[in-house]
Order: sequence, then structure tokens, then C-alpha cells
Amino acid sequence: MTKIALVTGASRGLGRNTALHIARRGGDVIVTYHSRAQEADAVVEEIRAMGRRALALQLGVGDVAGFALFAEHLRTALRDWGRTSFDHLVNNAGHGDMASIEDTTVAQFDRLVDVHFKGVLFLTQALLPLLADGGRIVNLSSGLTRVSYPGFGAYAAVKGAVEVLSVYLARELGARGIAVNTVAPGAIETDFLGGAVRDMPDLNGVFAGMTALGRVGVLDDIGPMIASLLGEDNRWINGQRIEVSGGQVI
Repeated sequence: MTKIALVTGASRGLGRNTALHIARRGGDVIVTYHSRAQEADAVVEEIRAMGRRALALQLGVGDVAGFALFAEHLRTALRDWGRTSFDHLVNNAGHGDMASIEDTTVAQFDRLVDVHFKGVLFLTQALLPLLADGGRIVNLSSGLTRVSYPGFGAYAAVKGAVEVLSVYLARELGARGIAVNTVAPGAIETDFLGGAVRDMPDLNGVFAGMTALGRVGVLDDIGPMIASLLGEDNRWINGQRIEVSGGQVI
């Protein structure tokens, strides 16, 4: 039976790349988007062009109150597959907010918690009744939980909380055969922070100089790895933090 993956924040960037690579490996994909419906629809069309099935659903990952309704929309969507469950959840959606700890505002911190931690915990909770036994969850973290770079203290702290949450999810969901892991990308060229690493040569060079392989990452360094983690070849990986950084600060 074809596996169905739900990838949050998949209208662009890392989420889009992950969704496309899941499809290339033979999976069907439900992508979520916050406000970029047209871009999400384009991802759906790319996946369908590969001969896979796909659908886009709107979701605000920082809006916990909306998760129950989203779960119902997902339940309805799964009927088109003749299914009552999906197989893989990739909690990718997020945003960057760079500020020193001294300058971090309560509003910035609350937004980071709402989107990156609270949203991941309670969205996962809301979708667990629809997640198939033997399924997979991948939560996105950051290389910045292992190494520090000024301006990312609050962001990295929240991602660290996600890493701990993943371990507890792996333990508690083990009885259902659900494996849970965290993928922690290093610096990559995306729209994160307005495309700073991608578009600012000086910053790009700083992170490239910190990396053993001598460059920053690109989307195709990360998406295929996440897709492969969902495959049967990696069924025994569970409760792990997997850094995909090219050897950043080793």
C-alpha cells in the first residue's frame, strides 16, 4: 500500500523539497501552507506530474485552537485515498527570528514557542488518532542546538525543546510501532531569515568556513535525507537527533 506523508510548511523551501523527494521515492503527499495557496498548489501539481497523488491543506501551525478542525479536514481528505489514516508526519513549518538574548522581545519569544514547539506538540497530539501504527514522525530542529551563533539564542532554545519532545514521543509511541526522530540541518540556502544565508555572501562565507565540507547546505542536501528516513531501510532508527550539516563546527 502506498504511504501517505503529511509535510507542514511545504509551499516552499525545505518543506517543498522534502515533499517532492518523498514523491520521487513513491509516496503520496499532503502538503500544508499558511498563506501561500498558489505556491502550495504548484507543489501539488509537481507531485501529480510524477504520477503520485497530492493535496494541499491550509494550516496555521501557531494556532493551536485550529488543530481540531484541521484534523477533521485531514480525515475528510483521506477518504479520497480510501484511507482512515496517514503514515508519516513531517513537522517542518517554521520561521526564523534573529535577535540577541538582550534584545529578544516577549512577542518574538512567544511566536517562536507557538510555532516551533507548542505547535509541534499539539499538532502531533491532534493527529495521533489519524497516524497509522508503524508510522513515522520527523521533527525539524537546527544545528544551532549543538553549536552557538550570536542572535539565535531563543530560536535554538525552542528547537532544543523539540529535540527533547521527540525523544519522549519515541518512547511513548513505541507501543504503536511509531518511530520518531529529529533532523537538525546546518546552515542552508533557503528563505529562512529572508534568505540571509543564501543572499548575503559574507554570512554565507562565515558558515561555509565553519563547515568541514567547505560550503553551506542546499535544499537537495536535506530533503532527500528526510525522505529516506521515512523508508523501510531506516525502520530501526528511533529517538535520534540526526544532524545534516556537512560537518559544521567539528
